[in-house]
Amino acid sequence: LSLSLSLKEEDWIVVTLEPSDLRENVTGYAARVMGEPRTHLLPFLNLTDPTATPLVFNSSHHGLCYTVSLLLRQGKTWSKSIQTVSVLTKPRPVDSVVITDYPEAPETGVVFEISSPENNVFSRVNISYAEGREQRSMLYKDFYKGKTVFKHWLPGTCYSNISFQLISEATVNRTTLVRRSDLTHEPRQHRTVPNPPLNISHKIVPLSQRVLPGGVPSSEVTQDTPRRARDVPLIEEQELQENQEIQEVSYSSAPQGSNSSTGYATSISNTNNTEEETATQPYWPEPYGSPSPTDGEEEFVNAVVPEYEDSNEPGSAMSLPPEISVTPTRFPPILLELRWLPPRPPTTYDRFNVYIYRDGNSTETATVDENTHEFFTELTEPGTYRVQVTTLSSAGDCEARESTAYTGLTFYLSPSGEVLEQPQERPQGVSIRLLGSSTAAVSWALSSESHNGSLVSVLSLTCLRPSLSQRMENTYCSEENTTSDILSNLTPGAQYRVVVYHTNGPLISPPSEPVIIVIEPTGVRELVVYSLSPTAVILSWQRPYHVAFRKYVLQTFFFNPVTLASEWTTYYEIAATASVIASVRVTDLLPAWYYNFRVTMVTWGDPPLSCCDSSTVSFVTAPEAPHISSVDYNHGTLYVRWTYGELFIDMSHSRMLHWQVTAHGKKGSKRTYSTDVIRNVMGASLALPPGDIYNLTVSACTEGKRNSSVPNIIKLEPAPPRSLYAVNATHSSVTLLWSGEGVVDFYQVLLCSLFSLQAREPLTAQSHMVTVSSLLPSSSYNCSVISYSYSTPSEPAFIHISTTVIMWVIQECGAETFVNFASFERDSKLPYNW
Repeated sequence: LSLSLSLKEEDWIVVTLEPSDLRENVTGYAARVMGEPRTHLLPFLNLTDPTATPLVFNSSHHGLCYTVSLLLRQGKTWSKSIQTVSVLTKPRPVDSVVITDYPEAPETGVVFEISSPENNVFSRVNISYAEGREQRSMLYKDFYKGKTVFKHWLPGTCYSNISFQLISEATVNRTTLVRRSDLTHEPRQHRTVPNPPLNISHKIVPLSQRVLPGGVPSSEVTQDTPRRARDVPLIEEQELQENQEIQEVSYSSAPQGSNSSTGYATSISNTNNTEEETATQPYWPEPYGSPSPTDGEEEFVNAVVPEYEDSNEPGSAMSLPPEISVTPTRFPPILLELRWLPPRPPTTYDRFNVYIYRDGNSTETATVDENTHEFFTELTEPGTYRVQVTTLSSAGDCEARESTAYTGLTFYLSPSGEVLEQPQERPQGVSIRLLGSSTAAVSWALSSESHNGSLVSVLSLTCLRPSLSQRMENTYCSEENTTSDILSNLTPGAQYRVVVYHTNGPLISPPSEPVIIVIEPTGVRELVVYSLSPTAVILSWQRPYHVAFRKYVLQTFFFNPVTLASEWTTYYEIAATASVIASVRVTDLLPAWYYNFRVTMVTWGDPPLSCCDSSTVSFVTAPEAPHISSVDYNHGTLYVRWTYGELFIDMSHSRMLHWQVTAHGKKGSKRTYSTDVIRNVMGASLALPPGDIYNLTVSACTEGKRNSSVPNIIKLEPAPPRSLYAVNATHSSVTLLWSGEGVVDFYQVLLCSLFSLQAREPLTAQSHMVTVSSLLPSSSYNCSVISYSYSTPSEPAFIHISTTVIMWVIQECGAETFVNFASFERDSKLPYNW
């Protein structure tokens, strides 16, 4: 098979069938294109002659390797790949390039950021550039989202003609395919930041103390000597010219209207000096006007200071009469001598820039060549001076750049001419000792540098954290400076940042390492527990007004029946509020359980500080109300059973003390009957008089707390009379006596004759005795007595009673004569002789 592929306009893949690819019994031909996320199946549309019309596929990815396979169809199915050919499309060129400094090291590092069209695939980037006059290139692959960092360029060097070419690579059958994009973007250029000069040093020489030629101190110059003082630079220049010493001289340029300083620079490279002479040259020059050890040969060539030029005009200081003295200046001028070393190699640089600022304003800017490493200027006004020396690189087509690292010095000139150097050593060994909740003492180690004072800066870090409505402190919310080593008005619970500076007049040293102090908060007070239910309480407390803290933490301590352990656990956290009083509801407690509650203040810090463990209160929750499950009354005894809480509750660690069963009678002098039962027993018996209505409750009792069940109303039937007796029976009446128990409203007595079916009207008795009259003599009766309470009758008590016979009347001889009388029973017989 000879399936052929070609690229048209770099984006179109053309698939062509050759006559040798055609086979018999094949109903269709197709090309399968793979490489993109979606596979494409492209059939050849000309079935009569597939070789006449090639397939054209528009590739949507640039720089991607595509695989094209030939498929044959026999019937309704396609065959497997018959032939596979790979092609690598060309990546699109870079659209734009941005080159910026690497912020962490702008002297040697740059950030490359490139952008290319969408769906552009590349594996490496060929970066070519000109380093000075040398052309370099390198392959770079670590581009993430089009950005990479290059850290190996030379400081201060101009890199020009920077271009980026995208490269796509693919390996097919051990053959590497490579395609390169075109170069269409405009070449870039970039200069790295040069390294700063090293070891900048200075020397301040009062001009009033300099020795003039001939050994005359400048302080003794009067009206006869100003010309000699002004001619000093000319004398030195003349002597050096006689010795034919050629040196480079660069003059400083002061801004127009500036009269604070006049500067000039010298070069330390002398073309006539030998290496040995250069090696033995002292770094600090001798004062101007001092005798030279080489009989007049000076080591430096100095420019003429404008204030000391000759003036032969009439009216000048040189033409004053001898009797008129020169008015002395109020500020004694001084000479500032600067020296430095070249920057660390390899650094490309052309010149050095010298900047002098007085009280924040620029007073002088000077430029010296790369071979000059010193600068002299006269200062004529007091103030705080800041001097900076930078390296300048300008060779090449790139924009000139200066070193960015600060290399300079600061000093202060008092109006009297006193020079105060800025302390360079930061305070060491700063420590803070708390003297109380609102006072602290700051101390630090002695410094090797001279300084006339120290400054303590305090800033509260907690002021920035709470909202305005929660702010609980006002001091040190902005940075405050103090010269005292005692810090007062601190707020308990606040966090402070303390920094110490050494001062020398208005100059301050670099800051010490900051020390963070966190003061322990005061803690809460008046912690009180209010019971809501057996499983809920309310905790309320107060806090002092002046305290700073982040949150309240509520902790509970109790015996956990699940883990069988007691420990402090955090229950709730409450954000700090401006309110002095706070409360929280605690739920899901165990009934009749012992708890400790603790509320602590937590403030900021690492680790956070909290206070205090003394803010603790103990509490025993109320018990749950039991539930009466069964009530039974038998033979004057009430049997009660109840349940409590869960079905299988473990009360071994509960603070339940006992149960109390109480029955309040409605009548019976409203007596109360109660009994106590140990906590492990859920039943009790209680002797209650019958016939009354009782309010029955079961109470669970703990230390000072109890909770009772729902009242159970029980009504006991009255008891039947007991010990029923009949006494004092006559022929027409009988007295009944009985005893009873419990509560009885009244008794009902019912008699029924054995010889008559009609019952007598029932009798009602309020006491335990009743006399029944109007009975038939010598008769028998069945008698029942019933107790009534709350209209409820009791079981009847029965008794059989009989009445006696009446007396016999005897008649004899027609005359009524009572001979005797006696009582007899009905069936008794009289004697015959009666």
